[in-house]
Amino acid sequence: MAKTSQKVKQRRKAKFKSREYNRCRRCGRPRGYYRKFGLCRICLRGAAHEGYVPGMTKSSW
Repeated sequence: MAKTSQKVKQRRKAKFKSREYNRCRRCGRPRGYYRKFGLCRICLRGAAHEGYVPGMTKSSW
């Protein structure tokens, strides 16, 4: 989980466009972010297991 101060700091508009970065909407994690879903890889996996992401299934081979 990201610190609350980090989440608040990221919400503010950056002085330069190149300094902006994405964070997971659910937990605030900055790494492993999927733009299409707005979630990090960990939250995306959990959402897929719960059935909130249509068409996404657990892979097996």
